[in-house]
Order: sequence, then structure tokens, then C-alpha cells
Amino acid sequence: MERRKASEFPQALLQLFDRYVHGEISRRDFFDGAQKFAVGGLTAAALFEMLKPNYAWAIQMPPDDQRIKAEWATVPSPRGNGSIKGYLVRPADAGKLPGVLVAHENRGLNPYIQDVARRLALANFMAFAPDALTSLGGYPGDDEKGLQLFNQLDRAKMLEDFLAAAEWLKARPDCTGKIAAIGFCYGGGVANQLAVRMDSNLAAAVPFYGAQPDAAETARIKAAVLAHYGERDTRITSGWPAFDAALNAAHVTHAGYVYRGANHGFHNDTTPRYDEAAAKLAWQRTLDWLNKYLR
Repeated sequence: MERRKASEFPQALLQLFDRYVHGEISRRDFFDGAQKFAVGGLTAAALFEMLKPNYAWAIQMPPDDQRIKAEWATVPSPRGNGSIKGYLVRPADAGKLPGVLVAHENRGLNPYIQDVARRLALANFMAFAPDALTSLGGYPGDDEKGLQLFNQLDRAKMLEDFLAAAEWLKARPDCTGKIAAIGFCYGGGVANQLAVRMDSNLAAAVPFYGAQPDAAETARIKAAVLAHYGERDTRITSGWPAFDAALNAAHVTHAGYVYRGANHGFHNDTTPRYDEAAAKLAWQRTLDWLNKYLR
């Protein structure tokens, strides 16, 4: 299917799809709401197909790229769901490296997030991308089913799973002991919460359009925080000024960027919400931040 741009769709339709993505409305509700945008021979079902992820577009780094080494690892998580499986990627023939935990969206460890882990390995980091759906069989290969499984899990236990994964990554003998957390959507909120929970054990956090902690939680953060937001993602971006103020009050090293005209999910290159200019700029800023605070 041809890749479409966000500008080709009414913003109200993109916002309706965003509500579906975050579980606020069902697929049927989306179809009902999308009917008024189904013009020119298009159907609501066709619009849905255009807007949903096409993971073939996310493969910037093939899994068998000879420059990297990828494997699966399972981490014990006694305070969470028992264990969590994840995708571990390093540069081929690398020595000790700083680590980056990659937290996925609310569908599980999909191919896009796996590719992000490989991109980090190419940038000379050891990346670990856990799958919060491990206890339910893992990411099912279908986003619709992934959301259903995700909604069955206890959020507090999921966070404990990610915390266990981060501590495991930090303690690995091939890790320098400096780690960061990067996350997208739900995972952006995870990155923020790991910054709250891990204190000085987390060197940096890079939330992409993630839910922000409250002021009391923010006061506990020791990591250097780099936050990315889309201008049109008002649901999440509206929380940035208060988060920024709380970070300032707590004297936390941080920076935040709101990308003009960008929607929620602008870094995810599998949907029309992808904004190439914003995504590339945010990614370069992310690599610069990680190199500054992890090397």
C-alpha cells in the first residue's frame, strides 16, 4: 500500500484514530465516526487500512544485518509478571557498551520497536526492548489483538517488568553500567516512570510523547530527561509545561521539544502520522543526548 502523509487526512479523522489507538473507542466506534470522512468512493474500512501500521515500512535495519548481533533474552521479574522476554541487540564484535532500554507502545513489542533497537545498536549502544505481553504469549503479530492483550495486564506489574529489565541490562558484564530508557507513547510514560523509580541508577530518559509524572514524582528524578512532543498531540503535549516547570523546580537536567505540525506517533514510520522531518530531528537529538550522558 502507498505511504500516505498526515496532511492528506482531516485532522479530526487523525484524532479519531488516535482515540482508537489508545483504547478510548472500539474499532466499530472508529468506523462509525469515520463515515463522515468516507468520500470520493472511500469507505470507513478503507480509511482504517490507510491509517493503521504497515510494519514493512519500519525496517530501516534488517534483522540479519551483519553489523549487529541480535538475540532474545528472558529476565526474571518477581515483582511483576514473573518474567519478561526481550530483544537484545548490540554492534557485532563490540566490547563494553552503555545500555538503552527501549519501551514499546500499547500493542507490545512490534517490528517498529525492534527496528528502533537495531538502530540504537548501529549507533554503538546495547539496546534491550522488552515485551510487556510476555506473560500472555508475547506480541501476537496483530495490533488489534495486541491491544486486547495489553488491556488485560496490570499496569503496576508491567512497570515492575520494565524495571527488572532495566536493572538486568545495567548489571550485565558487557554493559558499562550506564543506561538510559527511551520509550514511545505508553513506553514514553514508562521511560518517565523509570526515571522516577531508578534515581541515579538511570543516566538518561528520552520519552517520546509519553505521559508525564506528577510534581512529587518528578522531584525524585536524577536522570537527564529529553522529551519529544507533537504540536497536534494536545492530549499529551498539554502536560509538558507543568512537567517542564517541575523539572526546573527539582533542578533536573532536561530539554523538551514540541515539533510543529506533528501528530502523536510522529516517530513511528509505519503510519501516516509519521513526520519525516520531525522524526529525523528528534532521533538525532536523541543520539546526541545519549552520547552526552552515557559515554
